[in-house]
Amino acid sequence: MNILTVEMISKSFSERMLFSDVSFTISDTDKIGIIGINGTGKSSLLKVLAGIEPTDSGRILYMNGIRIEYLPQEPEFEGDYTVLMQVFKGTSPALTAIREYEEALRRSNEDPKDRRKQEELVRLSQTMDSLDAWGMEAEAKSILTQLGITEFHKKISELSGGQRKRVAMASSLITPCDLLILDEPTNHIDNETVAWLEKYLKDRRGALLMVTHDRYFLERVANRILEIDRGSVYSYQANYSLFLEMKAQREELLEVSERKRKKLLESELEWIRKGAKARSTKQKARIDRYEKLKEQDAVRETGEIEIKAVSSRLGRKIIEIEGLRKSFGDQMLIRGFSYNVLKDDRIGIVGKNGIGKSTLLRMVAGLSKPDEGRIEIGDTVKIGFLSQEYTIMNEDMRVIEFIREAAENIETSEGVVTASQMLETFLFTPSEQWTPINRLSGGEKRRLMLLRILMEKPNVLLLDEPTNDLDIDTLAVLESYLDSFPGAVIVVSHDRYFLDRVTEKIFSFEGNGQVKQYSGNYSDYELKRSEEEEALAETRKEKTQPKPERKKEKAKKFTFKEQREFEEIDERIAGVEEDIKELELSIQKHSTDFERLNALVREKEKKEQELEEAMERWAYLNELAEELGLL
Repeated sequence: MNILTVEMISKSFSERMLFSDVSFTISDTDKIGIIGINGTGKSSLLKVLAGIEPTDSGRILYMNGIRIEYLPQEPEFEGDYTVLMQVFKGTSPALTAIREYEEALRRSNEDPKDRRKQEELVRLSQTMDSLDAWGMEAEAKSILTQLGITEFHKKISELSGGQRKRVAMASSLITPCDLLILDEPTNHIDNETVAWLEKYLKDRRGALLMVTHDRYFLERVANRILEIDRGSVYSYQANYSLFLEMKAQREELLEVSERKRKKLLESELEWIRKGAKARSTKQKARIDRYEKLKEQDAVRETGEIEIKAVSSRLGRKIIEIEGLRKSFGDQMLIRGFSYNVLKDDRIGIVGKNGIGKSTLLRMVAGLSKPDEGRIEIGDTVKIGFLSQEYTIMNEDMRVIEFIREAAENIETSEGVVTASQMLETFLFTPSEQWTPINRLSGGEKRRLMLLRILMEKPNVLLLDEPTNDLDIDTLAVLESYLDSFPGAVIVVSHDRYFLDRVTEKIFSFEGNGQVKQYSGNYSDYELKRSEEEEALAETRKEKTQPKPERKKEKAKKFTFKEQREFEEIDERIAGVEEDIKELELSIQKHSTDFERLNALVREKEKKEQELEEAMERWAYLNELAEELGLL
């Protein structure tokens, strides 16, 4: 069933046309990934469909009563809200009740003796019961926990930027909607969380529209691809790998069409040059056709521009790390880490957020000092460090001026390459090279920062989340460039495809300062980790599994104690069951007295355990009674 229809919409930014005369539909079973080079209008298209921004022309038809939930790259937050209050930002009765209950609970805890506040809390608790909002709150806490957020009553203003983004994501996931729109949901979350989100969205019912450059994510979640290319939007009913095949076929057809256009253009040009007189209608038609052929946009060349990477000369000693130790407050980040970096190393660093991965890169780059241990850098080493915080100081500069500031040209194994040619390699067209930096998208700026670092001819690259905000085409260029880079590469990334494509060793941050080293790429690492976990689980099972006990022969008759127990067991079971019923009634009665409630729940659990033991004893005694002929 179609839930949204787009008819001939166009959108421009300043003088730049993003997309023109675009039409497509979205059905309730679509899981759509939008891809395209940074700056082509992917985020703008999401905002237009979400109703955040207007179109320049055309219209969008929505299904009656459609509910749309939109997660932008930079969500807005209320600093005074708690985590749960931020999650339940919606306006439905259940969500409003939860938000009001959270606020009332906070006020009640501040002044527990205020009778009016306590009464308000009871009233809101009853409202929560009637709306089944407790279940929604439990689901929210479950999703937050999966996203690494466990302090549900912490204020948003006290969270890091990455934590806030995950709270905003939880809010989008928990809010009921017909169309979920996500802009770069995998940015700034670790590999484990990406894998969980991948499964969650794959199993989720309803339409999904997302911008992401995580190719494994697109492969496993998307069943449809929308590609924005030079102002047009192409739809492919496919996941990522099938999209690549279909795109190759489309471009092959375009190239055939372009060859025909050029041949016809040459024929018409030859006719025009012969000095045809525009006297007849037929001659005028040919001249008009020639002018139209000239005005048509040529198909962009799809052949790869290959520039072999170049770096400064690298000596025998690269980077020696010995006995490294680093902590932040009470948290141990790195403990006893040692490694000698080799000339051709391709190292990927993985682990949960906030565990010390970026800290290691900063120490190697000389921007942070270890608590203990040493890091020695070889005399010939020239480090290029792309940090997550890298910014361009003067955004009034033009793109080519920023790159020329680093180098006018660089020498490669295939000759001299100019700054302009390097910009073309990294997907900046000649006209775009004269654009002021402040008019670029976030992804385009990130691409420019990366090229600036490469133009400075480093021989060791430290890349901290280089795939954040980079489009798939740029990632392919970067991966190809690193293939020929004659130096060491150390990269922190959550992009599993990029790690598989680039790395040959994995450093895994395990927590509590432990860093384990694995040979192979990310898929090899996942396989080895899985094998280790299975082996550990098997070992634990063997240790905890009780040794088989010899079966005692059953007595030929009841002992005095068993006889008495057999006579009283039914009455005992009935008494315990009655106790549990009374406790359940008390729990309902004291649902707002949290201290009393906890005590009642613990007592109920004990009684349930007592009932289970009594039932097992009842089964044994009755079986024995049957053997003795007493039943």
